[in-house]
Amino acid sequence: MNFYIIIPAHNEADSIGLTLQSLVNQTLKPKQIVVVNDNSTDATESIIDDYIKTYTFISIVNNKSSNQHLPGSKIINAFYKGYETLNSAYDILCKFDADLIFPENYLEKLAIHFKKNPKLGMASGFCYIEKNNQWILENLTNKDHIRGALKAYRKECFLDIGKLKRSMGWDTVDELLAKYYGWDILTDDALHVKHLKPTGVSYNKASKYLQGEAMYKMRYGFIITLISALKLAYKKGSFSLFKDYMSGYFKAKNQKTAYLVNQQEGVFIRNLRWKGMLNKFK
Repeated sequence: MNFYIIIPAHNEADSIGLTLQSLVNQTLKPKQIVVVNDNSTDATESIIDDYIKTYTFISIVNNKSSNQHLPGSKIINAFYKGYETLNSAYDILCKFDADLIFPENYLEKLAIHFKKNPKLGMASGFCYIEKNNQWILENLTNKDHIRGALKAYRKECFLDIGKLKRSMGWDTVDELLAKYYGWDILTDDALHVKHLKPTGVSYNKASKYLQGEAMYKMRYGFIITLISALKLAYKKGSFSLFKDYMSGYFKAKNQKTAYLVNQQEGVFIRNLRWKGMLNKFK
C-alpha cells in the first residue's frame, strides 16, 4: 500500500529528526513524506534539509503563519500546504505530529489492518508519554478514538468526510463523519508510539476555549457538551478547564458560529454520542 505522510512542524528542532528517523526505518517504507515547516524560528528547517539530502521521498514546504502554537486551524492549514504538493496516487494518507517516535513495524501493521478490512477508513496505534523514566499510555481519550497526532486515512474515507476541517475538533469530527458514511475505525493497542511532548503542553492560553467551541460546532447540544466537558476536564485534572470549555461553548452559541456539520450529520453525531455514553452505564 502507498503511504503518503504529511507532518506539520512548528519549532520542532528537538524532535523532528527523531520522528523522521523512525519513519525512514519503517519495514514498510512510505512513498512520500512532506514536512511543512510552519513558521519555525529554530533549526527545524535545517534538520529536515539534512534528511532530504539522503532520502528522495522526503520533501519540505516552508509556510508562513502565526508564531503562536495553537491547535485546530493552524495545524490543518499547514497540513493542506503539504497536501497540495502531493498527487493522488496514495492508498493511505497520514497526518502525523513532529514529536513522535514510531515502532519500526508501524506502517506495515497498519497496512495489514487496511488490507484485511475494505471498510476500514481510519486506523492508528496509541500515544505513550514518558513519566518517571517509564513510557505510559497518554490516557486523555477513549481507547477507540484516534488521536490527532497520528491519523491515517484510507483515501476513499478521507474524501467521503470532506477531508479535514480547519477548526479545533477536526480530529473528532473526522471520526464521527467516517462513521456517518459507513466506515470502520480501528486502534491497535499493540502499536506503542512515543509522544515526546504531552498534548497541549505548548498550546497558547487562548486555545483553552476552543474545545468548547468545537463541541458547539459539532452540534453536540448543551447536555452532551456538559458531560463531555466534565469528562475531559477530569481526565486532565483541572476543574477550571471545565469552566473554560463551557465558556467556549456559550461564546460560540451566542455568536452563532458556523457549524462543522450539517443538520442531518448533527443528528447522527448526537445519537452516536448518547449511544456511547449509555453503553458505558450498562
